Formats: sequence, structure tokens, C-alpha cells
Amino acid sequence: MTFDIIDMEEEDLLALSTVQMRLLRTAQQEKDDLTCELERDKQTFYNIVVADGMLNSGIYAAKCDELDEEYEQKVAVLKDNLIYNMSLNVPTGDDGDTGGGDDSDVGYIVDYSLSYLDRYQIVRNYYMSISDPAERIALYTADTTAKDYLGQYYNTLYNVLSQYI
Repeated sequence: MTFDIIDMEEEDLLALSTVQMRLLRTAQQEKDDLTCELERDKQTFYNIVVADGMLNSGIYAAKCDELDEEYEQKVAVLKDNLIYNMSLNVPTGDDGDTGGGDDSDVGYIVDYSLSYLDRYQIVRNYYMSISDPAERIALYTADTTAKDYLGQYYNTLYNVLSQYI
């Protein structure tokens, strides 16, 4: 996959954590989808203008400019969100702690752009994949990232997981 949503050198790409790479890939895919949508919209409008015999009227150029501006705004938002979310998951010192949770210690994606319900589902699915209920609850109670990441949903998930013991 070619990453052009943000400028990064090859060595910077290789230094990304798993979570950061996942965020980058998701944002790049969204940008690629927007690009395809832009081209499809331009082609559709072109077909309409040609069918109406108005290609030389300047309507097509004006519409393309409007579509390009809308596309650039959406890409700018994706880029800003990507940079912000990646900054939440950057190692910040010798202790290995990260702004959004140490993804080397957790087996789930830590993405603060998700809603709390989505975060809850991701963490729940991860812990439910652990077959031993005692080990599952022990790992969950030791998971400080989950406590910060889930907020008020942390206790809810604890109650759900403890029902399986």
C-alpha cells in the first residue's frame, strides 16, 4: 500500500508501532475511497453535462472545482485526525509508556478516535478470546490501559467478565 496521506520517510514507517500502522492504513484507505468517490462524481457530472450538450459552458469546470475543494477538506480532516491519534500512541520516554496506552502490553487496538461503545466492544472481544475465565479476569484487572481507554465502561466490562468465573 502506498501511503500518501501524510509525508513519511521509509525509516519512519518502519519505526511505527502496530497501532500507529493500523491507524495509518485505515486513514489511507479512507483517503483512497474518497479519491475514488471524487473521480466517480466527476465522471457522473461529466456524463450529465455532455448528454445535455453543455460541456463548453463552464459548468463542468465549476463543479469539478467544488468537488475538489470538498475532497481537500475531507482529506485535511482525515490527516489531522490521523496525526492526532498517532500522537496519542507514541512512546514518550525510557519507561516505554505511551500517550494512549502501551500497545506492546495490550492485544487490542487503542484508538481514541473511536466511540466508547466501539472501544468497549474491541476490548471485550479481545478478553473474551481468552479461554480461561480466571486468567481473563486477572489480565483484565492488571490492564491499566483498559482503565484509561474505557473510562466508565471499564467497570461494566469487569462485571461482564466476572460473570464467567
